[in-house]
Amino acid sequence: MTAAPSAGVDSRRQLMLAEKREHAAALARKAAARYQVEPHVERDVLNALKPLTDIGYHLLPNRGWPGNRSAQVDLIVVGPSGLYIVDTKSWSDVTIEGGRVYRQDTDVTDDLASLADLAYATEAAMADIGLAPGEVHALVVLAGQSAIRARIGTVEMIGETSAASYILERGLRFTEPQFKRVLAASRDYFPVVAAPAQRTLNAVPDLEASEITGEIATQDTLPLISSAALRSQVAAVVKAPALEEWMAFLDPEQARLVRRSFNGPSRIRGAAGTGKTIVGLHRAAYLARTQPGVVLVTSFVSTLPAVQASLMKRLAPDIRERIEFVGTQSFAKRLLSDRGIRTNLQPAIADAEFDIVWRTIGKPGPLGRLEPKPTYWEDEIDHVIKGRGITTFDEYATIERAGRLRGLSLDQRRAMWELFTAYQARMLARGAHDEADIILLAEQSLRNDPIDRYCAVIVDEAQDLSSSMIRMLHHLVGNKPDGLTMIGDYKQSIYPGGYTLGEVGISLAGRGVVLGTNYRNTAEILRFAESLLANDDFVDIEGARKSAVDDVVVARSGPAPLLVRFSNRAAHDIEVPRRIRALVDDGVQYGDIGILALTTFGVRAAIASLQKANIPVLELTHYDGNPVNAVKVGTIKRAKGLEFNQVLLVQVPSNLLPGEHDVIEPEEGAAAEHTELQKRELYVAMTRARDSLWIGTIP
Repeated sequence: MTAAPSAGVDSRRQLMLAEKREHAAALARKAAARYQVEPHVERDVLNALKPLTDIGYHLLPNRGWPGNRSAQVDLIVVGPSGLYIVDTKSWSDVTIEGGRVYRQDTDVTDDLASLADLAYATEAAMADIGLAPGEVHALVVLAGQSAIRARIGTVEMIGETSAASYILERGLRFTEPQFKRVLAASRDYFPVVAAPAQRTLNAVPDLEASEITGEIATQDTLPLISSAALRSQVAAVVKAPALEEWMAFLDPEQARLVRRSFNGPSRIRGAAGTGKTIVGLHRAAYLARTQPGVVLVTSFVSTLPAVQASLMKRLAPDIRERIEFVGTQSFAKRLLSDRGIRTNLQPAIADAEFDIVWRTIGKPGPLGRLEPKPTYWEDEIDHVIKGRGITTFDEYATIERAGRLRGLSLDQRRAMWELFTAYQARMLARGAHDEADIILLAEQSLRNDPIDRYCAVIVDEAQDLSSSMIRMLHHLVGNKPDGLTMIGDYKQSIYPGGYTLGEVGISLAGRGVVLGTNYRNTAEILRFAESLLANDDFVDIEGARKSAVDDVVVARSGPAPLLVRFSNRAAHDIEVPRRIRALVDDGVQYGDIGILALTTFGVRAAIASLQKANIPVLELTHYDGNPVNAVKVGTIKRAKGLEFNQVLLVQVPSNLLPGEHDVIEPEEGAAAEHTELQKRELYVAMTRARDSLWIGTIP
């Protein structure tokens, strides 16, 4: 039989229960303080942002949280600089250390996760209208704060007094039609909250409407707004150069691809004009925002990284410093230098030593009888043997020499190996390296001692790199998800030799994407360019044979390319500035015109003729991507990755173009390979043109 509890015991139990209830209530109040906002706080933040409505911004309070019936978004801001999802917090005593947010001693970083997730989902939804993911911003505004500004993952945290200025910093990102598309999509995606939700956004007392609107400001008008500081900032914004359309808006297919996640190395392929480089730049910005570490963007073309870096400053100024642009060869040199690995790059010595071994070993032997041009065998060393990292004759004896049209018997390969080893021995004795050696040394260094600096590597014009280069870059990220992205087009391969991903040890396993719409060229320009390669087929880096004609949709039409035949070079060079003048008289800006040539001699001649005519000129070797109202002139190789409204293709040998001769003697060996590569270069040059193409031929 159990004894009844005494009055004292019962009293103690009641006291303990009361203390527990009070403790629970205190915890509830503390939690509420973290997630709820006093009525005046959201009103103050909304009023702080209200001046933006004078310059075209729309403030959308009381909006529903997509996919959540009970949650609510404090504020959506849509304006010329982007789409902002605003979460208001009345946090005080905030400190930020090591990428974490603390309120006094409490880590509240995870409280930002839901806002980051909402921004991620919004990016996906807005991709359906082509909005680039970098135009959606998750913004925490700290009420009453001024000094705080920090990026926590993908969320920006800013003090109330600086919020309007922060939004203006990104400048004019949208045209008015683009802005209207984003605003309409935002209204659909974030519905108006008809009834109070768990977190009620308090209406601003002096505004009855649930949406605060403004008119889009033009660059010719400086609106009157309430803050002198904001007026000054707006004045600077409207004077800035207009953003290129592709920086904020893409085709929906491209916008979705930018955000797509791959569980290993991936490849983006497409014909000229399908937006591969644009997707690569946006993907670099997206990965830099969403992953820790540095994103490396590289290309074989040494001048392209500077252009892309300049474009990125306007495309994504917030994360530009986390993206590294460098040519592949320059990257290898820097890596070796940073690691204290001695190199002695001596191109002149390399040329001299090869000349000696060619005259003493190559020319008198079977190689000289097979192909008397020594440059063919130099390319065999650079692009096949060293380019593919071949170290033994047994390997060279059986390897398929992708991209080389002349076949070699076993005895001829043995002679080639003798030439190569003699050249290497002489270079070793001189203590000198050639360009291919630098890549091999860097690849070996990374194989022995990997680095973890890079979260992703994006390779533009990947078809131009050697397999040794691809292996070197692959060592930086391995097979990690979204680590290596290769971008290219097999028809634009303009260097001898080639490789397949199988020999590099990279498997795409379904992670290849093909872009199928040409947005750059007119149908007439593309058809003319493809006619150069109509009888050729290509071995893609995935190992498959491909046709020269892609199944692409061409979005635009225009005038047919103008082919002008000249009897001599002097007449040709006189006509070039006349053509430029005619384009300018039709309203074309100098800066929208590109003159491209197969050779540096052609470049020098074009520059001389334009300077004589007092036409402003900028050589592509000095072009960094910033707008300059001068005609761009350079070799076709320098023009890779670029585009122009109007292209003049100068001093083209007439035998390279279709229809120039009734009978063309078939070429073999080195001559046939050289002609094929030149035609591919011409294809690259022609497809740089958006609106018109002029081709001047000489005998």
